This record gives sequence, C-alpha cells and structure tokens, in this order.
Amino acid sequence: MTESPIERLARMREESLQGGGVARIEAQHKKGKLTARERVDLLLDEGSFVEIDRFVTHRCTDFDMETSKVLGDGVVTGHGLIDGRPVFLFSQDFTVLGGSLSETNAQKICKIMDMALKAGVPVIGLCDSGGARIQEGVKSLGGYAEIFWRNTQASGVVPQISAILGPCAGGAVYSPAITDFICMVEDTSYMHITGPDVVKTVTHEEVTSEELGGAEMHSFTSGVAHFKSPDDSACLALVRRLFSFLPLNNAEDPPFSDTSDPADRQEQELDSIVPSDASKPYDMHHVIRLVVDEGSGLEVHASYARNIIVGFARLGGHAVGVVGNNPSVLAGCLDIDASIKAARFIRFCDAYNIPIVTFEDVPGFLPGTAQEQGGIILHGAKLLYAYCEATVPKLTVITRKAYGGAYDVMGSKHVRADLNLAWPSAQIAVMGASGAAKIIHRREIQSSSDPAALEAQRAKEYEEKFNNPYMAAENGYIDDVIEPRLTRPYLIRSLELLKSKVEPLPERKHGNIPL
Repeated sequence: MTESPIERLARMREESLQGGGVARIEAQHKKGKLTARERVDLLLDEGSFVEIDRFVTHRCTDFDMETSKVLGDGVVTGHGLIDGRPVFLFSQDFTVLGGSLSETNAQKICKIMDMALKAGVPVIGLCDSGGARIQEGVKSLGGYAEIFWRNTQASGVVPQISAILGPCAGGAVYSPAITDFICMVEDTSYMHITGPDVVKTVTHEEVTSEELGGAEMHSFTSGVAHFKSPDDSACLALVRRLFSFLPLNNAEDPPFSDTSDPADRQEQELDSIVPSDASKPYDMHHVIRLVVDEGSGLEVHASYARNIIVGFARLGGHAVGVVGNNPSVLAGCLDIDASIKAARFIRFCDAYNIPIVTFEDVPGFLPGTAQEQGGIILHGAKLLYAYCEATVPKLTVITRKAYGGAYDVMGSKHVRADLNLAWPSAQIAVMGASGAAKIIHRREIQSSSDPAALEAQRAKEYEEKFNNPYMAAENGYIDDVIEPRLTRPYLIRSLELLKSKVEPLPERKHGNIPL
C-alpha cells in the first residue's frame, strides 16, 4: 500500500527525531550526556520549540558518504522561548557522525544566526562536536569561517551564549570564544586547539583532554569558561538564569523583575563590615549580597582571577552588572587576569544597556616582574579603556582603599562615572600612609635619632590628611560620603534617575582598544 503524502511527512519527521539511532543515543546517555533534542527541550519553555531545516542532509559523495545520510545532518536548529522571551538556537548532535560540521550543517547554523540578527533576538549554541567533517575537506573549514563571521557581526547587537556539552576542538573553539559567555560541564566537556595526541607528538607532553581543556582548567586557569556546571541539566538551567538578565538586543533595556525586597532596606551590618585595621581582609561578596535584591546575584568567572568580582544582580528589580575588588584575594589588587576579566564584562554590559555598579577597595596594581613582563600596562589599560568607553549609568561605591592609578581606573568621576559614593572608611590617596611618609619625609626620617618613631608620626599625619574621603569630596570627586547602611537605597534612587541617561560620543568607526 502506497503511503500518502501526510503519512510520508509523519514518517520522515519521526525519522528526523532519531538522530544517529538508538544505539548511539544510549552511548550518549552512558557518558552522562543528554541528546541534542533533550537539551533543547530542557532549555526552552515546554512546547515552544519550532524546528527549522529538519530534513537537510549533507551533499558529500566521497568516501562512501552517500550511504551515511541522516535527516538534520547532525545539528538541530530553530527558535523557541525562555520565560516567554524569544531565542534562536542550535544544538549539535554527537550521535550523527560525531556532530561533525559539514557544509550543510554549517549552513543550517548560519541560517538561524542570520534570522536572529534580522529579528534582534539572542543566539544560544549547544556545542557537542568532534570538529570539522574531514571527508568534506575545505568545505567544512569554510563552514566554520562563515559561522565566525556571523558571530562577529552579531557581537554587540544580540547576546550570544555558548554551552559546551561535549568535545569542542580545533577550529570549532573560535565560535564560542567570540560569543559573550561560555558555559562548560565538568568531566564531559572540553575545549582545546590541538588534542593530546598532537601535543604529545609536538611537545612530548603526556596530557589528557580534561587536563588540556576541561571545565576545571578553563574555569580556574585560562578564564576561557565563564561558568561550569556538574551536568547538562544544571548547565542549561544556568543558561536560562543568565538569559533572564539580558535584553534581546542592543536597542532594548534588560528585563525588569518585580521584587519584594524593599528599595529602602538598610543593612546595619554594613556599618561595621570594614575592619578598622586597613590590612585586614573582608568579604566583598557579602557586601554585594547585602546591597542587591535578595537572592538575585549571578557571579561570572567565579573561579578565575578571584581578586576581582564580576556578575549580574538586581537593584530594585533593575538588572545591573556588578564589579567589585575582592580584598580577600591579593588584597584586591588589579593584575593582568583581573583587568582582562573585568574589562570584558564591562564592555558587555555597556553593549547591552546594563548599568555598572562598582564596589571599590583597591590598593593598586599588583607589583612584580611577572606582571610587568606579562604586560600589565597593556592589560590594565584594557580595564581603563572599558570604563572610559562605557556610556551606561556608572555608579561607584568606595568602601575602603582607592589608591594610585587604580583609583582612576575603577569607575572614578574622572572617567565619567555618574554617581560616586564613599563610605567613611574610604581612603583615597596616591598610596598608603606608610609608603607616602617614607617618600615625602625620606631625608628627615634618615637623619632622625629615632627613624621608626618619626616615620610612624609622619604616616599618621598623612593618614589624617589624605587617607579619608573628605579631600576628594571637597573637590567634587565624591558626590557624597554616606553611612554604609544607606548604600542600597542610594543606588536604587540613582538608577531610577539615570534610566534616561544619554551620553553623546564622537563620530568614529570604532576605537582601538589596547588588545
């Protein structure tokens, strides 16, 4: 009996859902991984996915490839909703030829990226691929380049998020690297340019894929991964949460979220959270938690360059990007990694109309030959450039130290911050009192009968005159010195006022950030 057109459609649709077949799906599950379609279902609101190009197959006839055609060709593409908001996405299917990228596979991804850019809607990539399809040669390489080009065109126009849920190697890594955020899964995902076998051949190093490019390494050491999760489900839940802070495109404001946390809430604990001994650390994470809407924080790069904190939160329901020096790690000094981490985050926030709130306690840039030889001048300038370039509302709270050039960099009035507050514990100066006294009064101290006592006396005099917020306030560089408990209501009122901020820029193609 001949099947009807409707029956044929139903059969082919069912066939397209099978991917590489039952055996390969079971193999995927045994590795602790979900299938491409299971991931899509978990990420999107139930029943919202609309698939595009489910019947596409590859065109390769070399190496008997015409016998290995699978509907969809190893990637699921389409659009759907997350919390009722639209998103385009692709999900690579490792059960089909290892999720390898072919000419047609790439065309599917490029199509949804083009549609996303036209519609002004974010793109999420769920990556699980063995890399370029070797049987297709340069066509697969060309497919990667087409994707890279679109990643670049979409950058700063629509948010792009990459979830690495399996292998991502060779040229494949550069598409996620151009996107805004990378999420990895522990033990089952990795990213590296060359695999362990090539590394062994070239450098004679014995290394595993996990050691070379696993979630742990990229989260702690390289900074390639912004987030890591224990499994696919947790990773996709994290992507949904991240998405909740982001606008659909660069012409929109980030979504507002109603909160029961009072805008006028005062936290008495903040009044005593900074130790009287300036050399003692405290937890800036806790400061931030006490100020922002309860439970709203999402830290980015939590394990990397921990001397600076970056992440998203809400203040009075408004999404904000938070940057904070962490005095518990390297005393909160700015180093190469911290500068790059914060600069990238600030530029993302500025691109997508997310206000930047800075909590400052910084004794300066980290000294040492390793930093100088590594280019701290160049990399520190990236952070300075990012703050100077940003035109979104910029609010800065100096909790304790704001020394030297780091004071200028961290959202000072001089780089056009809109609101600059200081706590009474703030110390705003070129350097610490002891170091300043040694330089200013060097000859007097050296010739004294009691150098230590005189140095201590001169340091105390310097501290009383400079190591406080009042000289900066006297010059208008600090808008107000406030009781720490008032920080939350002060910031929320200012955010409400600055919603309509417009800052004109000189006409130019683009600046030349010190890369």
